[in-house]
Amino acid sequence: MKDTKFNTKAIREGYRSTQEQEHSEAIFLTSSFAFESAEQAERRFSNEEPGNIYTRFTNPTVEAFEKKLASLENADACVATSSGMAAIFATIMSLLKSGDHIVASRNMFGTSIVLLNTIVSKFNIEISFVDLGKLDEWESSIKNNTKLFLLETPSNPLGEVVDLELLCNIAKPNNILVAVDNAILTPALQNPISLGADIVIHSATKYIDGQGRCLAGAVVGSKDIIEQVHTFVRATGPSLSAFNAWLVYKGLETLSLRMKAHCDNAMKLANWLELQKNIEKVYYLGLESHPSHELAKKQQYGFGAIVSFKVNGGKNEAFNIINKTKMLSITANLGDTKSTITHPASTTHGRLSDDEKIRSGIEDNLIRISVGLECIDDVIDDINRGL
Repeated sequence: MKDTKFNTKAIREGYRSTQEQEHSEAIFLTSSFAFESAEQAERRFSNEEPGNIYTRFTNPTVEAFEKKLASLENADACVATSSGMAAIFATIMSLLKSGDHIVASRNMFGTSIVLLNTIVSKFNIEISFVDLGKLDEWESSIKNNTKLFLLETPSNPLGEVVDLELLCNIAKPNNILVAVDNAILTPALQNPISLGADIVIHSATKYIDGQGRCLAGAVVGSKDIIEQVHTFVRATGPSLSAFNAWLVYKGLETLSLRMKAHCDNAMKLANWLELQKNIEKVYYLGLESHPSHELAKKQQYGFGAIVSFKVNGGKNEAFNIINKTKMLSITANLGDTKSTITHPASTTHGRLSDDEKIRSGIEDNLIRISVGLECIDDVIDDINRGL
């Protein structure tokens, strides 16, 4: 279905009905698959014959999700994982070895930074952190053993953006892979592979599911890259369950419609926040005041649904606004139909050092809102209780 449009692919790609001719996709809830004979089992295990063996290896429901997401990202292949963090770890461990070097954005999700600093570093993989939007830092950090650029654009929670096309032009002559976490925008709003990236990583837990129901992740890229990542996932076990695969598969069907509605609500909230006297600064890519606004217009199809703002004061004032809400969910998750509110410095980025927080722009007066699909007037009224 290469010539069909995004919404058609999102609904029609990936699944073939069984002999039962079901119209809605079936869920293959099974740990293993039976063989017609001992000879067939031997052929399957020796890769002489394609087919399912064990759900940790392959599963029809999981494969349907993988095919659909790969199509939407304009990629050759995809491997699903049990979470977004599992997807990041699988990418690194399958494509790098001891002695290699990663250049990573310090503006990534806090847990990604903790993963690099506390776990990946144990495997004698060197990590250098740079400011996301400063291309000169990326280029000057390249060493002879640099194998991977790892980043999230736009960043969470401040919405920093890097020019992906220019960054990939720096990486390619040096044979460096570029891996982009696209969880914040999804393929409905950004297509990193079309801009030159080699790998797209997803926490499908977020907008792809869209309703806060499950954990899921994915890695998307060329067949060669995904074969390596799949080998790691198959051997180590962070596989996606069939039930969760079905949830995120169905989530893709309405993804573009939901993302448009999320963006519309976020824009209205950001405009309102800019007018409030108790707000020091608003961070939303859709605002012309955001330093990355023009670049976001160039390489994205929308501005996303993460709105962050700094209140006048510090942690106490931020906590007061959060605690006075009655409708918004106080939770660190994002990408839900329900609007969520959190204090990044003490939650999502709480395990960073004080210096890392400062360098990433995570201050005690910062609040992040993942704007949901409620009536935006009700969201505004709820936030206004604390202002």
